[in-house]
Amino acid sequence: MTTTDEATVHHCTRYRRGHRVAPTPPADAGDVAAVAARDGDGFVWLALAQPSEADVGRAAARFGLPPLAVEDAVHAHQRPKLEVYGDVVFAVLKPVVYVDRIEVVDVEELAVFLGPGFVVTVHHGRGAVVERVRAELDGVATDALTFGPAAVLYRLADLVVDGYEDAADGIDGDVDEIEDRVFGPGDDDHAERIYKLKREVVDFRRAVLPLARPLERLAAGGVPGVPEAATPYFRDVHDHVLRAGDAVESLDHQLTDVLQANSARVSAGQSRVALQQNSDMRKISAWAAIALVPTAIAGVYGMNFEHMPELTWTYGYPAVVAVIVTVCVALHRLFRRNGWL
Repeated sequence: MTTTDEATVHHCTRYRRGHRVAPTPPADAGDVAAVAARDGDGFVWLALAQPSEADVGRAAARFGLPPLAVEDAVHAHQRPKLEVYGDVVFAVLKPVVYVDRIEVVDVEELAVFLGPGFVVTVHHGRGAVVERVRAELDGVATDALTFGPAAVLYRLADLVVDGYEDAADGIDGDVDEIEDRVFGPGDDDHAERIYKLKREVVDFRRAVLPLARPLERLAAGGVPGVPEAATPYFRDVHDHVLRAGDAVESLDHQLTDVLQANSARVSAGQSRVALQQNSDMRKISAWAAIALVPTAIAGVYGMNFEHMPELTWTYGYPAVVAVIVTVCVALHRLFRRNGWL
């Protein structure tokens, strides 16, 4: 039967001289890391998948992790950041995946602890980025592995930022589609879809923009555990995150413009409907007024009074009909001249 600690361990591996050595029991990871730090020979990477507070607490005890950072790693919902606690570096990354089918930005959270001879990662979500980095480092020796624990942070950050650019491309395609519909034929209201996508872009921005400052610090050097030779790599990732940030800002402004255009289009459509309704009401009122004349006259002559004017006159009936026709024609011409008919 596996313990809770074993169940949440994604992997625990030692790397030495740019190569994966062997899996390391989590219980021995702290001692192995201490030996690696003392000898300057590699590091241990302990990856925890959606752990409980107790699980992270055990890892903290083995590696001497700072309590405040541990609390942030457990409870998640942190902004991307970089904090230094003595010789331990704590970073928070926000991997993002855009689910195009339902137009949702899926934001995960990844906490990374770098220390002498060790890396501890705590991921909340699917952990695809962690798995990809592990596969890369386990597959072949890379130059980045000579950076020690900083190599893991670099590749994690690099893949996270690549994911930002992929997500931005996916959202951009949907925004183009919405634009085509808003400016195309028809008067459909697309506000609900635009609002939904704009809300997803806001969540996306919260993951992207705050990461620029931590990467700038890593690119500038002077961060414990990050060798000077690694700074050009982080500088490249920093450039990419700035580009992703520009793309997110552009998408947000574009959606705002599309929303305003959609609102203007809907308002114009409603105005056209109102004008048409007013025109219809004028026509109905005009015809009702014309119909009122014969109705009123016929109503008078339909009353059963003995002494009615012109009842005994030979031309009484034709005269009344002529009056009705004359008045109706006059009203019709008047309404047409005023644009009611």
